[in-house]
Amino acid sequence: MEGLTLYTYCRSSCSYRVRIAMALKGVPYNSEYIHLLEDGGRNWSQEYLALNPQGLVPMLKDGPALLTQSLAIIEYLDHTCPAPPLLPSSVQERAYVRSLAQMITSDIQPLNNLQVLEYLRHKLQVPEDDVIEWYCHWTSQGFQAMEQRLSQYDCNGRFCYGDTPTLADICLIPQVHNALRYECEMASYPLITGIYDHCMGIEAFQHAAPGNQGDAPEQSEGGAAQ
Repeated sequence: MEGLTLYTYCRSSCSYRVRIAMALKGVPYNSEYIHLLEDGGRNWSQEYLALNPQGLVPMLKDGPALLTQSLAIIEYLDHTCPAPPLLPSSVQERAYVRSLAQMITSDIQPLNNLQVLEYLRHKLQVPEDDVIEWYCHWTSQGFQAMEQRLSQYDCNGRFCYGDTPTLADICLIPQVHNALRYECEMASYPLITGIYDHCMGIEAFQHAAPGNQGDAPEQSEGGAAQ
């Protein structure tokens, strides 16, 4: 695969997922950085909205195709660049891994994405301490269920399922990264924490991390996660 362009923002967990998938598969791409906070959010520029009317990242450009939504992009990558696979081979295993991924992408992250947090801050004038409490509440509720789910399936503490990274790990690691940024309590989730620590020792996960992106902010800079 050549000539791919990923429209991304370093702190977007959705973009982070796609970066992990591309790094695991060794897919080269160019980065087009779309800052979600500067200038009122460059994702709302007329130029970007003309490409992606939803105004979100990530977006993957492959020739004339403009692909949006992180899971759809990852599925596209898994079809067009099948090695290594990001889902197990059996139907039941694939369903289980997808269910773990969707616990993040459908239940935790939508309540804590940048649009929600900014609405709380600016439209509803919610104090920052309460915004952080909101963030950690929904993270905790989701992680409690996921930790139990992992234990039911004899998770080895290295990956969510099996002995290689899957879609579930790709979705979990950005969510843990953001939970740590917001100083959410993590001691109650030893399996999740162990998976995060193990995955962050792998070069592909390190390469995709927010701090290693071309648009990474200075360490002292604040900002919200998506």
